[in-house]
Amino acid sequence: MTESYTLYKLIVLYMLDKVDFPLTTSQISEFILDKGYTSYFRLQETLAELSDSGLLRVETTHNRTLYHLTESGAETIHFFSKKISPAIQKDIDEFLREKQYDLKEEAAVKSDYYLNTNREYEVRCQIVENGYSLIDLKLTVPTEKEAEAIAGSWNRQSQEIYALLLSKLL
Repeated sequence: MTESYTLYKLIVLYMLDKVDFPLTTSQISEFILDKGYTSYFRLQETLAELSDSGLLRVETTHNRTLYHLTESGAETIHFFSKKISPAIQKDIDEFLREKQYDLKEEAAVKSDYYLNTNREYEVRCQIVENGYSLIDLKLTVPTEKEAEAIAGSWNRQSQEIYALLLSKLL
């Protein structure tokens, strides 16, 4: 059982080492659960333990969690990657290759909201590429329901909104 648990950790670290952007819980889950490696609850334990041990950095918003590989995590996977079978490595590589654009786009679009000092909700909408903001927009709205709606709409329509802003401003 411990050997399997170690394998789950190595799979997550390997996935994050192969991309130059963070992955969401659902993206990691899609691969691990679809392949039947472990259960959802075991995966959550794995992610928490990797985070607690400093191998992953977690970025949490209201609607998702992003996982970043830390320097310690990168060192660990480079040292132990041989413990992942070539077949599993191939499966991961194929998954990332097939879905790379979708995975990267999902991680690049960020939105979050919080209650500010004026007792209004501030919504932050971003598109981040290679660590740099292409757009970083803040909107203030009176209710949490409106903030939630804007954050959700941004995640679905960010590309069109960004293109519209550019066309209007240029």
